[in-house]
Amino acid sequence: MTTTVHGVPEPTSRKRCFDPVVNAQTRLLVLGSLPGDQSLICNEYYGNRQNRFWMLMSELIGLDLVPMDYPSRLQALLANGVGLWDVIAEAAREGSLDSQIRDRADNNLLGLIAELPNLKTIAFNGGTAARLGMKALGQHAQRYRIVSLPSSSPAYTLSFAEKLRQWQVLRMK
Repeated sequence: MTTTVHGVPEPTSRKRCFDPVVNAQTRLLVLGSLPGDQSLICNEYYGNRQNRFWMLMSELIGLDLVPMDYPSRLQALLANGVGLWDVIAEAAREGSLDSQIRDRADNNLLGLIAELPNLKTIAFNGGTAARLGMKALGQHAQRYRIVSLPSSSPAYTLSFAEKLRQWQVLRMK
């Protein structure tokens, strides 16, 4: 986990992803790059309240995830066939921007997807996740529907309406 001083990650510490949230019913796997500082502090995927991930997923699965507590959000995703993980296992990064990622170690995406018998779609949340994830998947990518999405991060300044329009390709219901 991130080394912290008064609950704030040290700027250049090694930052580590969370465990995957998946089960045998996972049909859609959403892959980010690496959790940002606020997510690491909260110990939650997409823990930055400015991040639009939970709002986008609410629209896609037809269930308001935003007011739910974190464990309920994860259970709702799993119940709807949605899994979460990150492409990067750990890296040195000052702040939360993907452009600051250095000295990274990637997750074993092939190992994870081999354990997901119902997986049909792999979606990348942002350009860094897509670039690194496609490299990791290699020829295995052709077995799945691959979707590259605009980042749900507040650092990616596309309007919510436009992000939602592009994320609609993942609609589950």
